[in-house]
Amino acid sequence: MHPRDQTIFALSSGRTPSAIAVVRVSGPQAGLALTTLARKLPVPRRASRRLLRDGAGQPIDDAVVLWFPGPASATGEDVAEFHVHGGRAVLSVLFAEISVIPNIRAAEPGEFTRRAFENGKLDLTEAEGLDDLIHADTDRQRRQALRQLQGLLGDRARDWRERVIEASALIEAGIDFSDEGDVPAELRAPAIKAIETLHGEITKVLAAQGHSERLREGLAVAIAGEPNVGKSTLINQLARREVAIVSPHAGTTRDVIEVQLDLDGYPVTIIDTAGIRETDDPVEQEGVRRARARAEDADLVLWLMEGEQVVDPDAMRSLWKSGDSDRSEGSVWIVRNKIDLMAGDTRPSGEFGISARRGDGIPELVDALVKFASEFFGATEGAVVTRARQRDLLSRASESLRRSLDLVEDGEELAAEELRAAAYALGRLLGRVDVEDVLGAIFQKFCIGK
Repeated sequence: MHPRDQTIFALSSGRTPSAIAVVRVSGPQAGLALTTLARKLPVPRRASRRLLRDGAGQPIDDAVVLWFPGPASATGEDVAEFHVHGGRAVLSVLFAEISVIPNIRAAEPGEFTRRAFENGKLDLTEAEGLDDLIHADTDRQRRQALRQLQGLLGDRARDWRERVIEASALIEAGIDFSDEGDVPAELRAPAIKAIETLHGEITKVLAAQGHSERLREGLAVAIAGEPNVGKSTLINQLARREVAIVSPHAGTTRDVIEVQLDLDGYPVTIIDTAGIRETDDPVEQEGVRRARARAEDADLVLWLMEGEQVVDPDAMRSLWKSGDSDRSEGSVWIVRNKIDLMAGDTRPSGEFGISARRGDGIPELVDALVKFASEFFGATEGAVVTRARQRDLLSRASESLRRSLDLVEDGEELAAEELRAAAYALGRLLGRVDVEDVLGAIFQKFCIGK
């Protein structure tokens, strides 16, 4: 029997021990599993209290069971759920009893969601939204994932694909009737109008996204500077806990330390790096190398300095591209630490002043980080694109539509081929054509039981 035809089961709730654990079974043997353990099927989609028994008739647990006959279920198959007490011993016996039923096996990561996708219960953008929702750490991530799960992109992509196919049909009909005088021209005009409208809509969506797909990963902010300027103290202040060792000795930080923060719903990773300096210590040299590499990859660098220290442009440029900086001016901020020891506020315009030890200036720095994140991610509330894969396929569809407009007057066959390419890209976006190569990469990242 093919693995996809087998019945699968898994723990679909959180880590045990827990008050309640949910075990889900999906496939043709789900009903048999339910009758074997609970003695009879409950009324569909209605919770029923049952005493589960093993093969010898001995009690396993007092549980609540549910029965969802396919296709009216989450996976489109017959689905049974066992809501039991979440002790390890209870689950161990339950799993053992389910496993002995013929053609039932433990589920692989993401297999329940993959079956839902394969049975038409959700498209690939909705499956990605579900994965993002499970892994959301901030409220903005949650809201973006939920909109995707509810079909924000999928519904638009289906509509776009249908309209591309309709326009393609008009172009191809014109080819078929090319010997009928003015018939091709009559078919071509509405096709061109439809293609122009579609191209405009997709281009507008792509232009309005900002870095919305990066909301899943978050904004990377590196704290860099020379040794002993207070980088570790600053990251402790931002994290509001001791995450880095603070010492008066230069070279204390040898490795990259990362802290994930939720700043007004934006996920931000703060990175504490080793002090940038020349050293003969091979361990510290490796720390400096990692600091430079991490700063080069960061979306924003906070260059930390002491008090009235003069900015050294060469030291800053040494952080990336071997001294040849291609960063925008806004992606490097000068932050002067220990302003409590300065005689007066002599900071140049555009710089930040803080006391990492006392907390002076930290609220203003955090507010600026929130504003930077808001501008970086763009309008996340209306974001349609949430993954690089989606952006790439929409870009391909848009380019194919643009090329079809360039070709339609002089080469209808080539224009029709470009329209087929646009429809194909949108089909891949939804997961409805030739996506076997990406399915494994997507669903294997799901947790088991989902």
